[in-house]
Amino acid sequence: MTPVELSRTVLRAVRRAVDDGELDVVVPTGAKVTAPGPGGCGDYATNLALQLAGPAGQPPLRVAEILRQRLAHSDGISDVVVTGPGFLNISLRGSQADLVREILQLGQRYGHVDRPTGQITQLHAPHEVRAVVVMDALARLLRSQGALVRTSCVRRPAPAWVDILGVEVDAYGTSDAPAPLDVNVRPVPADSDPTSLGRDAARWALLHPAPHDRPRITADHLVQRESNPLFRVRYAHARTRALRRNASDLGFHAELGDTALPGRPLTEPGNPTAPVHPLTEPGDTSPPVPPHAESGDTSPPVPPLAEPGNRTPPGHPLTEPGNTTTPGHPLAGPPNTHPAGTAVEQTQDAADLKALHAVLADHPRVLARAAAQQAPDRLARHLVTVADAALPFLVTVLPRGAEKPSAAHRARLALAEAVGAVLAGGLTLLGIDAPEHL
Repeated sequence: MTPVELSRTVLRAVRRAVDDGELDVVVPTGAKVTAPGPGGCGDYATNLALQLAGPAGQPPLRVAEILRQRLAHSDGISDVVVTGPGFLNISLRGSQADLVREILQLGQRYGHVDRPTGQITQLHAPHEVRAVVVMDALARLLRSQGALVRTSCVRRPAPAWVDILGVEVDAYGTSDAPAPLDVNVRPVPADSDPTSLGRDAARWALLHPAPHDRPRITADHLVQRESNPLFRVRYAHARTRALRRNASDLGFHAELGDTALPGRPLTEPGNPTAPVHPLTEPGDTSPPVPPHAESGDTSPPVPPLAEPGNRTPPGHPLTEPGNTTTPGHPLAGPPNTHPAGTAVEQTQDAADLKALHAVLADHPRVLARAAAQQAPDRLARHLVTVADAALPFLVTVLPRGAEKPSAAHRARLALAEAVGAVLAGGLTLLGIDAPEHL
């Protein structure tokens, strides 16, 4: 069950309560469901009971209990718990495995509608590079949601916009005879030519900011550090592909199942009390000082990237079979850590998995909202959220040392492949390459 479907289920519970005379309210048009907050539980939570309490003239806890009884018997819901002043915490039946199965079946089309909706949209942009790129991404988004889209520009797009940035325009006017349409795609223009950044970085620079914000056309979008959101998104995708190759080398493949791993301590060998810092070598528990720190830049360095034709440079975190956590890489995660045996560590691993499933399940809603509001920046920010939720998880997918692949490793590999499909699909809608290698 996706968040959109769950929202509809919650609204149906309200409608039944109104029909039964237990609530005297106007059924709202929407019900927001989110990941549970502190003190919550389950897969999703909603504060709808708090919102309805005033109009219903009843205490929030009473309204929550009325809705809980109806939601608990709905298809796809295994449990509903009321917490705090009246939050409804909802657990879905078989939700995680079903979600991963759906994503793997649909691939990059996860979140797309099945058939045309009959919506016809004409997008018309001024002769300005950001407007044309935004229009191109909007057309991709709207088509993913079943719309028939036609794009046009006041004048013919500059050759570099087509050749370098990959924009496609169905029709355009000329300086003597501009297209006789009202401009309806008008973001804040770029203040410099982005084509020097190349297709991927330039499109990200133009699409990631909200339309009312001026884009930054700087080389920061090319830097391969975790401070660069585009790098994190593309790195996370490349990492999922590397895990698939490494798993094949180790003789196992993705299968749906329980992702819970046997516990193991999150401490350095020989010292059960000292946790390993994510960017230190075994035996050194102090945070490292980057070689370039004297210049004032304290961000961690990135190891050499794979050169063309050399897919396994020594120590590269994406390509060395069985070693996905090269020490010192800013995104590689703790080199000697794994979901651990203590209750706190197992709870943290479960919370990380739940957060990752939540953002993956939210992908169809994000696509629908981004298309409806003509806001590709919503999709770009969502991809950053997915990548940031995925990166701590990806270091736990492969077995370590002499450990043999288990059903949990296969299930985690399936989840990693689902992450890759969502990131690849989202980047493709933005017109940005999803790399197999970085």
